[in-house]
Amino acid sequence: MKLILKLVIFSLVVSLLFANTPQKVDASIGVSAASAVLLEQKSGRILFEKDAHTKRRIASITKIMTAKLAIESGKMNQYVKVSEKATRAEGSSVYLKPGEEIKLEDLVYGLMLRSGNDTAVAIAEYVGGSIDGFAYLMNQKAKEIGMVNTKFANPHGLDDHENHYSTAYDMAVLMRYAMQNTTFRKIAGTKVYRAENSTQAWDREWRNKNRLLTKYKYTTGGKTGYTKRAKRTLVTTATKGDMDLIAVTLNGPDDWNDHISMYEDGFQGFDMVEVLTEGKVEIAKNKYYQNNLFVKKTIVYPVTSNEKELFTIKYLLNKPQKKWTDSKKKEEIVGKAEVYLDGRVVQETPIYYQVVPEKEKGLFHFVTKFFLSFIGVNGNG
Repeated sequence: MKLILKLVIFSLVVSLLFANTPQKVDASIGVSAASAVLLEQKSGRILFEKDAHTKRRIASITKIMTAKLAIESGKMNQYVKVSEKATRAEGSSVYLKPGEEIKLEDLVYGLMLRSGNDTAVAIAEYVGGSIDGFAYLMNQKAKEIGMVNTKFANPHGLDDHENHYSTAYDMAVLMRYAMQNTTFRKIAGTKVYRAENSTQAWDREWRNKNRLLTKYKYTTGGKTGYTKRAKRTLVTTATKGDMDLIAVTLNGPDDWNDHISMYEDGFQGFDMVEVLTEGKVEIAKNKYYQNNLFVKKTIVYPVTSNEKELFTIKYLLNKPQKKWTDSKKKEEIVGKAEVYLDGRVVQETPIYYQVVPEKEKGLFHFVTKFFLSFIGVNGNG
């Protein structure tokens, strides 16, 4: 209750630009997939969707989660002893041998580039202790990152469980999360990889099954999938200029062209606009706030040409407290900046308070202040 009473005593609304009606996201893209979505990575904005929240089988794009958990285990340089169970996994394989020892990093490359179901089982047993144990970790992570319509039952996506499904949107959420990791980005975008082979005289060489890496020049990564029940599934990423996009299709017979079509529409129809710039914000006349407020994050957002004139920013500040000037902390969160697009909040970031006590400003500050006063420049410039 105290927090509610204390929360916001005033708000400042800065209207950047004005217009009447926003251009709606174009839903006219023709895609073959039963479900599809196009997502901008930085903001998470959906640029296009088709039945994006319907639960469907997802096949091997499941392995995006498997790869990310392997990377997050911190054991990528350790060696995994392959079990016989792993080598008996059905479907696509990199032909691991029972008892061989292979680096976890190599298993992840085999998982992402060649979609090895044997690598998926080997990773699950090593990182999660068992397939069931790893599935538990997968579902915990899914819940943590906001995949609300997803259930994982295995590490590879084979049709051996009924309760293994996701949505196009949830898989875009997963890919957005995974692409924040440098190691994942590198692996997902690798076209060819060579791995040591302890059972043969030659190294393994794996070529990425993601044909979009060579078919579409802006592609940066992705994962393919197929089972008889799920049909073709595909998650890819692409970058052009300062725009990073994620495309997902489920049950898409013409998925390569579906993704290219969505990307082209996204790159041509939207621009990244800098709405709020990192640094000081001069929004308050109160003496405790003047010259001491700043934001740490630059906010950019994808918009159509008609939407560029629809942004507003609302600054919400807590009640100023004199004790902040005596605080030993270098900064305090004292509110937040909310970015609105056509009246709807689309992004927000904390507002920080920072002050340097007079006794710490030193001789340089004194001399500077005296000099500015001498030449006739007041405190407001």
